[in-house]
Amino acid sequence: MDYLENIQAQIRKGILEFAILLIIAKKEVYAQEILKKLRETQLLVVEGTLYPLLSRLKRHELVECVWKESRTGPPRKYYKLTEKGRAALTQLNTSWEELSRSITSLTHTHEKGN
Repeated sequence: MDYLENIQAQIRKGILEFAILLIIAKKEVYAQEILKKLRETQLLVVEGTLYPLLSRLKRHELVECVWKESRTGPPRKYYKLTEKGRAALTQLNTSWEELSRSITSLTHTHEKGN
């Protein structure tokens, strides 16, 4: 992996947990739904990446899981945000907005050649 690819991978990795929390905040979801949504938004992730992130979010008490029967197969583990997770998501959203404004300002300055 060259230097630029490494930077891009680090950026993607850094926002992945935030993206997962955003998806889970909408409704209870199971892992395949999370993967599908991440792929739809071009945040391609494999199951081997997702499950450790979900475990970390659970360990930090930001999400909890419940098993539910499925009409199409075995029971599924559904994830939902905890109160602590909702508070964390609010903080992350604020941080993202601040960071986004800063980067947008810098890219506009760069495009103008200043």
